[in-house]
Amino acid sequence: MRKVTDDERRDRIGLRHALATAAPGVEDAVRAVTCLHATEASSIYLSAYARSRADRASISDALFGRRTVVRQLAMRRTVFAFPVDLFAAARGSASARVARQMTARLAKDAELAGIDDGPAWVADRCSEALAAIRDESGTTAQLRARIPELSTRIAAEGRPTVLAPVGSRVLSVLAAGGSVVRGENAGRWQTSRPVWTAVEQWLGEDPGVLDERAGYRELVRRWLWSFGPGTEDDLVWWLGATKTAVRRALDDVGATPALLEDGAPAWLHPGDEEEVRLDGDWAALLPTLDPTTMGWRRRDFYLGDHGPHLFDGAGNAGPTAWWNGRIVGTWTQQADGTVEVVAIDPLPRAAVRALDQEAAKLTAWFDGERVATGYVSPLIQGRVSRGAGASGR
Repeated sequence: MRKVTDDERRDRIGLRHALATAAPGVEDAVRAVTCLHATEASSIYLSAYARSRADRASISDALFGRRTVVRQLAMRRTVFAFPVDLFAAARGSASARVARQMTARLAKDAELAGIDDGPAWVADRCSEALAAIRDESGTTAQLRARIPELSTRIAAEGRPTVLAPVGSRVLSVLAAGGSVVRGENAGRWQTSRPVWTAVEQWLGEDPGVLDERAGYRELVRRWLWSFGPGTEDDLVWWLGATKTAVRRALDDVGATPALLEDGAPAWLHPGDEEEVRLDGDWAALLPTLDPTTMGWRRRDFYLGDHGPHLFDGAGNAGPTAWWNGRIVGTWTQQADGTVEVVAIDPLPRAAVRALDQEAAKLTAWFDGERVATGYVSPLIQGRVSRGAGASGR
């Protein structure tokens, strides 16, 4: 059975994720990692830039002009930016699973608030909201103003003593179900203020829905090419799916069994058995929750023992600095927008130079603008010297 070393896996990251050599365009950058994380609006731009060197206008055009990249609530209740040709697969599998979970929870909370028939009430609210959106797209605040029922207050999810308007939860159910999408952004590129739009209006036609089995098969097929080799547990975690669904998808894809360096069983994309190696060094600065950082559950081969410096208790990572397929630190912005790399341990001079060059390029790309993140690395929070650079001086 083919054994894939950790060195090869790190080379695969550089090549497959378009980090060692830039992708020719925004869409290629997205496909390189199957889809981009979009929890924070700025992450889409920074992830696409890291892989394609595209400017903000080109990335905005893919999202809002050409509409070849679509934001969708999917795996693990996370917002992703999918290539439009993968939307139907996500819609019928990972997104549908999330929609069922969110609908059930909303119905239960509605009944706890004194509403007699929770499922029927949720269905009515979703129908009203969808009809209103098809009539005229709008932000959450605009739709609440047009549909009084969306201002109904029930217990906020996970906080039974806090009452909150139900509108955002109803819209999230519709989004997970794939009836509506996050269309134009009413805020700046660094913030998320989506204008909810019917999917057929945003894309020109309804792209359809793959059934659950076919949807998971396509997601797994693409993940294997981008992230393989990976374990069953990696896929269960990444998809937010069951072991049964993952095992069936692996079988449907015809995935090739392999072994990791530590002997753990893993899977490769069919036909991807040849060794993949990369000549030359590479460096990258990736944003919060970047798909490369968040692509596997087992992260030792690129993270080592640096997890406590970069990940929070829920397993979410802030910005990361990479050298030859390893996370070696983080990065942050100064008040004037200058990007600063903060290494965990002292680095070779070649790595310092390469990361400083990436920081200079990213500083120029920001052009004086700054982004905030909700996931500040513990390494940054605990710094005692504001002047430490990439070498850890």
